[in-house]
Amino acid sequence: MALKTHAPSWIGASPFGHCGHLVRRAGLRAIGLSMLVGACTAHGATPSPQADAGLCALADPGPDALVQVPFETVDGRIYVAVQVNGQGPFRFAVDTGASGIARADTRLLQALSLQAQGQSSTSDGVSTTDVETVRLASLRLGALVRTDVEVITRDYGRRSAADAKFDGILAREFFADGLLVIDYPRKRLSFTRASALRQGSPGVLAYERAFRVPVSIGALQTVGNLDTGANVRFVLPQALYRTLGHGALSYAGRAQLTNGQVDLQRATVHGPFHIGALTLADVEVRVSDKYPELLVGAHALQSTVLLIDQRSKAVAVCP
Repeated sequence: MALKTHAPSWIGASPFGHCGHLVRRAGLRAIGLSMLVGACTAHGATPSPQADAGLCALADPGPDALVQVPFETVDGRIYVAVQVNGQGPFRFAVDTGASGIARADTRLLQALSLQAQGQSSTSDGVSTTDVETVRLASLRLGALVRTDVEVITRDYGRRSAADAKFDGILAREFFADGLLVIDYPRKRLSFTRASALRQGSPGVLAYERAFRVPVSIGALQTVGNLDTGANVRFVLPQALYRTLGHGALSYAGRAQLTNGQVDLQRATVHGPFHIGALTLADVEVRVSDKYPELLVGAHALQSTVLLIDQRSKAVAVCP
């Protein structure tokens, strides 16, 4: 089972909000992490925020939208048509778990006769490897254009099924200066600078690190990383799963990361999970001792409209 085809989004993150400084000091050791999760949940559960009608109305950005395009999904992941260097369209994944502006697959370089020019490194949370970079003159989605960007390039398609292959990835900074709306039921993506989410408004979830938002699992309060590039519902660190007090796990195979693989186990968690106005109960999850934070993947979001405003560091989930 392939969770992602690029660097996972937990890298460098503190997954437990106001207890994050304790987690960093503990070095994410399993025993210490389990104790810290308990400390972070000492105040008990709080009600799930309800998304009001005005908030969810932002899902329809109107004539001021710079982007309003359809998308397709394969195994939960989102794909849109993008112009690169004035050519295309090319198939790009939209991945809120990826840092930077974009990624380029090697087949994009071949199509545009581009050469890798630089070097960088990437980590999948387990191991780090050197990678090449390429400079793109422009990336265009609708009327939203980014110019002169240097991006990581890799052979992402080598591990992808035929229907999931893509030419590149639009990462979160591509959408950094406006309101991104991912409407899963209508399979429509929009982006506007004319509307905004405001912290403190009903149903709005504030974050410090993109996109780690409050999540409750039953009475347990924690933080989860919203990652549209992960083709799962939830992945729980093993220490967090133990804190929930659930039973035995069963083996669920290996997950492909950027630089290697990790073993996963499965279980059903009754929860319920609350993320904003979204409630999910009796969910089959994946569990790994390699994951340092709760991952909220694409399959958990399939019935929602996801709104992300990086200007105000705010997220809303409208079911």
